[in-house]
Amino acid sequence: MSRRTHHGFSAIAYEQNFSLKEIARLFPDGKLTPLDLSISIGKDAHLFFYPFGAVAFHNIPPDQREPHVAKLEQAYPGLTLKVVREELTVTENPDDDSGMHDGTLAIREMTPGRAGVIALTVAQSAAMEYYERIVDSLHARTNVLVERLEKKGDVPFNTRPLHRFIGEAISVRSEVLVVLHLLDKPDATWEDTAMDAIYQELKEEFDLVDRYQALESKLRTVQEALELILDVARDFRMVVLEISIVVLIVFEIVLSLVRGH
Repeated sequence: MSRRTHHGFSAIAYEQNFSLKEIARLFPDGKLTPLDLSISIGKDAHLFFYPFGAVAFHNIPPDQREPHVAKLEQAYPGLTLKVVREELTVTENPDDDSGMHDGTLAIREMTPGRAGVIALTVAQSAAMEYYERIVDSLHARTNVLVERLEKKGDVPFNTRPLHRFIGEAISVRSEVLVVLHLLDKPDATWEDTAMDAIYQELKEEFDLVDRYQALESKLRTVQEALELILDVARDFRMVVLEISIVVLIVFEIVLSLVRGH
């Protein structure tokens, strides 16, 4: 009877993005690629860093992660402690059918390449959740302005905060589109047909495609709503300016009449 081996994958997503070259100086034995920095920690245990601000652990128990996190904090002294975590259990058994079963991934053989693809997917999901929280916050703040426009028929007179808010929304959208190229298929899947099938199942398990599209849709909605609110604010300021000019003209006329008498 084949022996079933269990693998634990966990990922942490930080608010900051990472420079893999800087982190590689702290882990000289690591393997650096444009997509990640991977470090072998003993037998069948790996540590992965990703430029989009995520760290993934493969078979590294929680009580053994602190030294590696401490090294990361050396490279980033101001690292924000507010993080998002994601977990996945993988069973390895040559007699099992590969695929997702009740939230657990079954795989016939674990290789370093497959471990890297699984870790990447778990890290992507954690990073996606972080951006979902940011976008939900932007969406909620936008709704406050929309509700004010709906109920009171006006918007804040000062447009500078609106400009900053729009800039923030555009910045987040650009970061989601550029940094979170989460749906790009890892190179290892092109060389491993079994891993390609597993990667597709992992994307479905973590719902990466739909979540990514939802992020884009929400960000588009936020940006369009803010631009509309800004247009309303500008129109209101223009009306106020025109009224002020009329008042000044009337005041000048009245003042001229008073002086004439």
